[in-house]
Amino acid sequence: MKQLKDLLLEASHTVVFTGAGMSTESGLPDFRSKSRGLWEKFNPDELANVNALINNEAEFTEFYRYRLREITKYSPHKGHYILGKWEESGFIQAIITQNVDGFHHDAGNKNVMELHGTFRKFHCHDCQKEHPREDYLNDKTHCYDCHGTVRPGIVLFGEMLPQDVFQQAELETMRADLFIVLGSSLSVSPANLFPLQAKENGAKLVIVNQEPTLYDMYADLTIQDQTIKQLLIQVDEQIQK
Repeated sequence: MKQLKDLLLEASHTVVFTGAGMSTESGLPDFRSKSRGLWEKFNPDELANVNALINNEAEFTEFYRYRLREITKYSPHKGHYILGKWEESGFIQAIITQNVDGFHHDAGNKNVMELHGTFRKFHCHDCQKEHPREDYLNDKTHCYDCHGTVRPGIVLFGEMLPQDVFQQAELETMRADLFIVLGSSLSVSPANLFPLQAKENGAKLVIVNQEPTLYDMYADLTIQDQTIKQLLIQVDEQIQK
């Protein structure tokens, strides 16, 4: 605890990298978990891709309306809000996230790079016109202008990651003298390259995850015996003293 607090206070540019573990602590289930009821009705492996959008529009839309309803049942936990406060106070400078729920924005963070897109925004797949998220929940899933299919602003399998977001994440990583991973197995490429980039550039690397990761050997500090929320609460209390 004290070691992480000291690293935070000593750093001049801290970047936080979050994965699914950050969101599941809000109660939001990992949609890939086969223990969920989702798998009884849908096969995400078949529907979370651009081919399903084009060739199986009805089931694609039903699947993503289900996922959006699931996300709206949950909200950021206290750890999210602490990160929002830390950015405002200058303790952290950026968040790079693999999550698509938008909880970091909801909790007040401004400089957030959403590598896999977000459920906060929806647009027409054909003409790119933005549409209100609420419309999608209310069965308005076709574009008012061109009648194309409205879709969430997330990256589907078969699509490229948003290059502007990825490049900004690389810039923030290269500026970092402290890089903190929260709740990621660091198994998904190319997003998992950022921690090593930061380390190779001289940054201190902290990995907080319930399970070991392949990058633990490079970390200056690994924490596996605490939830992210409780860790952030305790470190925040230490900073306030």
